[in-house]
Amino acid sequence: MSDDTDAQHGGCFCGRVTFEVSGEPVAMGYCHCSSCRGWLAAPVHGFTMWPAEAVKVTSGAEVIGTFLKTPDTISHRQFCINCGGAVMVQHPTMGAIDIPAANLPGVAFQPTMHVNYAEHVMRIRDGLPKHAGFPADFGGTGELIPE
Repeated sequence: MSDDTDAQHGGCFCGRVTFEVSGEPVAMGYCHCSSCRGWLAAPVHGFTMWPAEAVKVTSGAEVIGTFLKTPDTISHRQFCINCGGAVMVQHPTMGAIDIPAANLPGVAFQPTMHVNYAEHVMRIRDGLPKHAGFPADFGGTGELIPE
């Protein structure tokens, strides 16, 4: 992937883990679930979702830790064991990888939705669709709730 001219680069907080993404993300948006909020210590998570094959760790793979909240979780949260910074969330059942938008400074963050808005702790009135859980194409019900 490193010879791909459209590759964008990112990494963890200390820079020991680096990665690149190529092509276009599957989706961008905001997640309001308690797991994302707790993991990132933030009221909302700005996500960029990429096809798994579009993401390549370029350095620091040996310092990537993985946390599974439960044994059957669909979110494999990865972090740098050196700085503790979030790196990415693997979603094997979806064939996708979520990289926090802040970890990809060269990618213009253009959110199109809110997911898990039923769990929000901060209202965001931006006119974007507010999914109670996940959109149907992410395996959810697609149920929308008002802003």
